[in-house]
Amino acid sequence: MFARLLTFPNVIVTGHQGFFTEDALAAIAATTLGNLSAFEDGGRPLHPVTAQAPA
Repeated sequence: MFARLLTFPNVIVTGHQGFFTEDALAAIAATTLGNLSAFEDGGRPLHPVTAQAPA
C-alpha cells in the first residue's frame, strides 16, 4: 500500500515529529538520566531493553 501511495502526485511522505515537543524531549532526557543513574548505582537500568517479546 505504501508503494502505491508514493505513485500519487498529491502524496507527500514525511517523518513523524510527534516526539519533538518540549515536554516529550524533557521526558526522554529524564528517563535517560534515570536509567544511567540506576545503572551506575546498581548495574541495571530502570527500563531495561530485551530482545524477548513480552509474555
